[in-house]
Amino acid sequence: MTQQATPTEDPALLAEFEARIARGESIEPKDWMPERYRRQLVRMMSQHAHSEVVGMLPEGNWITRAPSLRRKLSLLAKVQDEAGHGLYIYCGTETLGVDRQQLLEELITGKAKYSSIFNYPTLTWADMGVIGWFVDGAAIVNQTALAKHCSYGPYKRAMVRVCKEENFHKKQGFESVAALAQGTPAQHAMVQDAVDRWWWPTLMMFGPPDSDSPNSAELLRWGVKKYTNDELRQRFVNLTIPQAQAVGLTLPDPSLRFDEATGNWVFGEIDWNEFWQVVKGDGPCNRERVAARRAAHEDGEWVRAAATAHAEKKAARGATRAA
Repeated sequence: MTQQATPTEDPALLAEFEARIARGESIEPKDWMPERYRRQLVRMMSQHAHSEVVGMLPEGNWITRAPSLRRKLSLLAKVQDEAGHGLYIYCGTETLGVDRQQLLEELITGKAKYSSIFNYPTLTWADMGVIGWFVDGAAIVNQTALAKHCSYGPYKRAMVRVCKEENFHKKQGFESVAALAQGTPAQHAMVQDAVDRWWWPTLMMFGPPDSDSPNSAELLRWGVKKYTNDELRQRFVNLTIPQAQAVGLTLPDPSLRFDEATGNWVFGEIDWNEFWQVVKGDGPCNRERVAARRAAHEDGEWVRAAATAHAEKKAARGATRAA
């Protein structure tokens, strides 16, 4: 299917752009691209960056309550990594001509979207391990595909570094889950409860089913994505079930069964009503998350003002010396 050029776009440029996509070439910031391609990238990358930043909140809540110094240090390092991922991807959006302040303003006013998974509460320490195992595991499935196949060069290259750190986060989470699962009966019960609460929201992370996804077809056609939401979701399920079995945990889905014919695990129906409710801003922690980011932004105003004043003073001194 050929994308129709808008009235302001040269059909020849559009044809060459689509030919480059078909050849598997990377599109770079200075290359010509359709406006719709640019807007889709801004939407997808900004949501990803917002998710990394908001994702610090549910875990940062447990840094001071970690059960040991080792766990505290590893969780602190992970939260710092997530902040770095967000800043890294925001830099990527700036290559598309978007002002970062505009994106942050959209986040703190509640206009911007981010991953639905971060609107759920973290109730126990076991949630930290399960988030690392499930949520970062799901992110790796999605982001590895971007690192290998995404047609936009800056986003593709950013994912190489991000995936390396996400792999560490997943290993860290699974190690914590395994320790709890093999611990006391109370610890096993605590981690099983966390698994029960996080399983379905994690499956929703990949987005709506392909039949209801408003953007997937376009992203696939332009090579931004290689696989559909449902394909990525299936891969995550196939990878995760054997891991759960290895540590003696069960997944909260009575419909789970292995299909010998396809080699896939068949899973039950996801509650898409819940997904859309959370996406539209009415999840357990939507308002809390946006309020926390808004407060942090407002509290940091003096730092930004001081940095700006310092930069201006330094520039003025340089101008005086040059004169």
